[in-house]
Amino acid sequence: MLVTPKPGSDGDVTAPYRRIAAELRAEIEDGRPRVGRQRGRGAYVLDRPVAQRVGVKRSRHGQAEPELAAHVAAAFEVERVTLDVFSLTTETLNKAVQVPLQRIRSGDIQPGTITVRLLLPTLEGPLAVPRRVDDASDEQPLKRLRRLTRNQAEVFQNSLQDVADRRLVSEVSLQIKTVPYTPTHKLYLLNGREALFAYYEVVDRTVSIKREDMMIYDFLGLDAQLFHYSTGGNDPDPHDVEFVRRSQRWFDSLWSTIAEPLTLFE
Repeated sequence: MLVTPKPGSDGDVTAPYRRIAAELRAEIEDGRPRVGRQRGRGAYVLDRPVAQRVGVKRSRHGQAEPELAAHVAAAFEVERVTLDVFSLTTETLNKAVQVPLQRIRSGDIQPGTITVRLLLPTLEGPLAVPRRVDDASDEQPLKRLRRLTRNQAEVFQNSLQDVADRRLVSEVSLQIKTVPYTPTHKLYLLNGREALFAYYEVVDRTVSIKREDMMIYDFLGLDAQLFHYSTGGNDPDPHDVEFVRRSQRWFDSLWSTIAEPLTLFE
C-alpha cells in the first residue's frame, strides 16, 4: 500500500479522529489507558546526540522500548528510510516512531522516502499463545490479541498517513502481511544495516476480558531484552554482519512465500 495524501488534505490531517480512536482502543484493550507519555528521561544516560533528542541510552543490549526508540530515531536521519518488522503487535514500534515523526513535522529532519513492511501473526488461525491457563479451548484470549494487533496496526498506519497527508515526505509506503506462525521473537531491521532482536517470554498473568478476570499464558514483549547488531562503522563485527544478513534473508523468505496481505481500512 502506497500511503498517499488524502484528497483535499493540502497539508492538513483529514481524519485525526481515526488515529486518536485507534490509539485509544488499543490502550483500552490492553488495560493501560494513558493521559501522558513517558519519554524515558531521568532513567537513562544521554551519550550521543540522537540519544539526547530521544532521551534514552544506546547500548549493546537493552530494554526493548527505550533501546528501539534510540535506534529508530537514528534510522530516520537518512534519505531513504526502510523498516522491516516482525512482531506480535506494533505497540513498541508505535512508541518508537513518534519522536522521529514529530521531528519530521517540525522540520528537523526530512527523509525523502519511508518504506515499511510489517509481518504480524495471523488474525484468522490458531496460535500457541495466548491461551487460558485453565481452559486451552477458550478462544477469548486469542480474540483479545487479534483486536490488539489490529488496533495497534491501525495506530501505526494512521501515524504514517498523517505524515503523507501533510506532504512532508515525498513517498510513504506501508505494507502489512500476516503469517500463520506463533512468534517466539521480535525482529526490527533498520535501513538494511541494523538488526534488533528480542525473545518473547511466556508468562502467566491475569487479564480482564468482557468483565471477567482470567489467568492466561501470554507473551512478555515490552520489557524484553533487545540485542543490537550493526553492519556500520569502519570495522563492523563479522558476527553482526552475518546476523543482519541472515535476519534479512529470513524475513524476506517469509514475506515472499507464506505471508498474506492484511488490509486494515482504505
